[in-house]
Amino acid sequence: MHTSEVRVRFYELDPYNHVNHTNYLAYFETARIDFLDERGVGLDVMQEQGWQLVVVELKAKFHAAAGLHDILTITTEVGEMGRVTSTWHQEMRRSEQLVATLEVSAAFTDMAGKPRRIPPQFVEAFSPA
Repeated sequence: MHTSEVRVRFYELDPYNHVNHTNYLAYFETARIDFLDERGVGLDVMQEQGWQLVVVELKAKFHAAAGLHDILTITTEVGEMGRVTSTWHQEMRRSEQLVATLEVSAAFTDMAGKPRRIPPQFVEAFSPA
């Protein structure tokens, strides 16, 4: 599991002074990319090796609104891994309060977008110890 933090900035707010829903997705994506980097399979490494991880489905649920200067903690973990796809589970909290959850299905492809098996390097990096 990986933990990231983000501080809400004024330009991420909607007219109601809440974080705009699209920004939650950006926060979650940043946390996933940080997790990949931490495990040694960052976007640059994938590209050098000729593969990429593309989002194919998102399921978001918003539990509470976040606002200006809130510090949001995002936990990220990789769940199931199939032949080509992986499922990611993410939670966003403000202190102990659940703000949002996200489930992501992602597929591995070559650089032309053709599906390929999950690389062994990814499986090793994200398999339970």
